[in-house]
Amino acid sequence: MRFLEYMSTRIGRAIRAVFGLALIAVGVVLGGNWVALAVFGLLPLATAVFDVCPVSVFFGGTCRSDSCSPR
Repeated sequence: MRFLEYMSTRIGRAIRAVFGLALIAVGVVLGGNWVALAVFGLLPLATAVFDVCPVSVFFGGTCRSDSCSPR
């Protein structure tokens, strides 16, 4: 899939990191039950930091982002 290939690029990793940081920031600022959003924000941030693409496994690819495209 093109989307998975795109998300394995540097720009895709940056998008995942920014999205994760934004979710964390919103969750922390709103507080209360919104803290769960901040916890969920750790997932896209971690995938960007560790360069993994766990969604590609569902499409026949591998978890490593450098080979994220489906086979």
